[in-house]
Amino acid sequence: MPEDTSLTAFDAARALAFIGDLSMGQPIDHSLRTAWLAGMIATQAGCDAAQVEVAQHVALLRWSGCTANAQEFADFLEDDVLGRRALLASSQPRMRQSNRASIPGAVVEMANIHCEIAGDIANMLGLGRDAEAALRAIFEAFDGSGVPGLLQGDAVPLATYVVALASDLEIFSRLYGLEEALTLTRGRANSLYPGFLVDACAPHAAAWIKQLDAPTPPWTDAADASTSMRQRVGLELVGDVSDLKLPWMTGYSRRVAKLARDCSAQLGMNEALRHRIYRAGLIHGIGRAAVPNAIWNAPEPLPAASMERLRLVPYWTSRAAGQIDGLAAEAEIASFAFERRDGSGYFRGRSGASMPREGQVVAAAEQWVSHRTRRPWRPELTDAQARDRLQADAEAGRFDKEVVAALLACALSGAPVKPMVPAQDDASLSQRELDVLRCISQGDNTKQVARTLNISASTVRTHVERVFRKLGCSTRAAATLKASARGLL
Repeated sequence: MPEDTSLTAFDAARALAFIGDLSMGQPIDHSLRTAWLAGMIATQAGCDAAQVEVAQHVALLRWSGCTANAQEFADFLEDDVLGRRALLASSQPRMRQSNRASIPGAVVEMANIHCEIAGDIANMLGLGRDAEAALRAIFEAFDGSGVPGLLQGDAVPLATYVVALASDLEIFSRLYGLEEALTLTRGRANSLYPGFLVDACAPHAAAWIKQLDAPTPPWTDAADASTSMRQRVGLELVGDVSDLKLPWMTGYSRRVAKLARDCSAQLGMNEALRHRIYRAGLIHGIGRAAVPNAIWNAPEPLPAASMERLRLVPYWTSRAAGQIDGLAAEAEIASFAFERRDGSGYFRGRSGASMPREGQVVAAAEQWVSHRTRRPWRPELTDAQARDRLQADAEAGRFDKEVVAALLACALSGAPVKPMVPAQDDASLSQRELDVLRCISQGDNTKQVARTLNISASTVRTHVERVFRKLGCSTRAAATLKASARGLL
């Protein structure tokens, strides 16, 4: 992995934790607070250092699968962000399922997608089998009433229970106060998590919450990160996970990053700045997780209330990524992705010279990729249409003319944007399987893929089964993430 496109696994996990928190409608320090509490609970429960570390890692990545099933959640609850927030905030007793057959199929599907992605992310970050196993069982319960309800008791990894308790304690104490939080967690003892964990936690909970609410938060910083968290991983993973929120955004962040980098080279920017712009392009969409899919999938023009939520996307990107030392400079650039030189953009409404040139490059690249991306309510624009739109924006003062000229020179150069043949280590995927993979990664159903590729629906299903088997996955989202990581999309 080239050094300029990588960051520590610790910083990647923190970025993914922020995305998960936004997806769940939580404050962007929820997962960090939960990870610290999980470490304290595990320690009090007599866990060894390795088990404590696993619990902390699982807490950071607990919600990392949320972007992957956002569309399914939106179909189920309409607002995937506020719906999830309401579920986490509910003080009602948990619904207990007596058998797996009583769990709605949509709920099982969402849980499977989430758990597969979270487990794959742990694997990609090199966090070990224990963390991966706990994340793949993150919705299971002590009494067997979890989802999908295949495991219970000691068959569920202990870290799964520790993190569930830590999350409940963090949310309930913040919303309802400590005493009510303890009452609610006791009510879930021996159902969601084993009672001995609640007993170990209760005497220390007040002191822990006081530490969490101190001006200087107590959670682990990068200097104290474990060996596994100090290894380097590709920043592309953060962009890929962010893009999973919407099937039609597959590969979006990578395309913005590459075009912005090429444009900056065309403008003669130095190598260090080009690298920073590329990294900014990869993370520019982190804040999208805070906006429900129903808004992203709605035709323009949007009502004022929806636009107000969209205006916060670059704000959340700046707030989340800006708190990570390894991404602070890139977060500042990325926060300009939706600004315009005439002041009509957001979130700051900056104009003219107050927009740094690197921010203008990312903004122009994002606009081009937006034009060239199919939406549920419109097809993608042609190169000519996108060119005319961007040039009109430049004439109107929304983009710098020199930046647009450089960007169009890159975008219209005719260079392929996708590999036409499998990478060497993916030689087992045929060209037709790659074609099917690219279609399903964008959310096409079996009939749509069949129509696009002029093959039968049964042939499509056969290819999908083969792709899943070869990539070692069982869901469209997991296939998309693995294929993106291997440069196939």
